[in-house]
Amino acid sequence: MGWPGIIVLGLAVGLAGWWLHPLRRPGRPGLLIALTAGVVAAAAAKMAGNVSGLFYDGETLEWPVCTGVAMFAVAVTVGLASRR
Repeated sequence: MGWPGIIVLGLAVGLAGWWLHPLRRPGRPGLLIALTAGVVAAAAAKMAGNVSGLFYDGETLEWPVCTGVAMFAVAVTVGLASRR
């Protein structure tokens, strides 16, 4: 999975997290924030995994680690954005 895959994964997690989060409120710019948080978190997880040697491009562990970090970041971001 290269960088395009990471971006698609982050966008998919951001969209699903925003749509399924129980604290989501319409009328706020939460969708853009959730998409950005998903992409940034997935990219950060990929870079951290590569730097630490936990995984390299295309390994099986890369998908669940990037997905989990992106899900956590989107849940926290949408939750904090909805409480303001």
